[in-house]
Amino acid sequence: MIMTPRIAILLGASGSVGQELLAELERSNAFDRIIVLARKPLDQHHGPQVEVRSVPKMTPSELEHAVVDALRTSDAEAIGFSVLGVGAGTAKLTLEEHRAVDVELNAAFARGLKASGKVRHLLLMSAIGADASASTRGGAAGTPRYSRVKGEAEAAVKAQGPAVVSIFRPAMILGSKHTPGILAAIIPLFKAITPVKFRSIHTTEIARAMVAAALQGPVTSEVYSYPEMMRLIGKG
Repeated sequence: MIMTPRIAILLGASGSVGQELLAELERSNAFDRIIVLARKPLDQHHGPQVEVRSVPKMTPSELEHAVVDALRTSDAEAIGFSVLGVGAGTAKLTLEEHRAVDVELNAAFARGLKASGKVRHLLLMSAIGADASASTRGGAAGTPRYSRVKGEAEAAVKAQGPAVVSIFRPAMILGSKHTPGILAAIIPLFKAITPVKFRSIHTTEIARAMVAAALQGPVTSEVYSYPEMMRLIGKG
């Protein structure tokens, strides 16, 4: 059987989940090319199928153009992945500063994918509790404003991006450089009494779930929290 060539195009590869996702995309051997859009070169060494495209001025217009340009000469099926988002320190940002990254850049990425005419499926990492109608109080992860921004990002990507958007909503992320060590050690001890969709999940598990969902080729947009992600990787 002749396999259809595939391209993965990834935004957010420098973060903790992004690093694991890039590694999982390589391990899968399912993608002939893996295009990474980044402000600066990656720290890790990667295989020959990984192509890093520099977007030093990461503005919405520059990013949208970079996506279209990256896919311009290819006729292969392409799948978009975004794990871009502000990590620690969201409480120090204004609402508009937070939106500028999580909402505006993800929306630009989605628009570029759609405009390329080569992408029908985008996988986006959001967060548990995402809700575009939440209040603007707070700013740190777990506060209403954080949930609002994540919800706005989801809505923008679905409205402006490809036909199918798979949204991943992890709760506490283990293995992230932004998760305090003491929490990473304690939270798993309460797994048995934690409501299932709020259970902590490792960066490697998120990465595996996203790649598994991409390779399944869903025909409708879906939301994946902890139980759905576990089922995707055979742990459910």
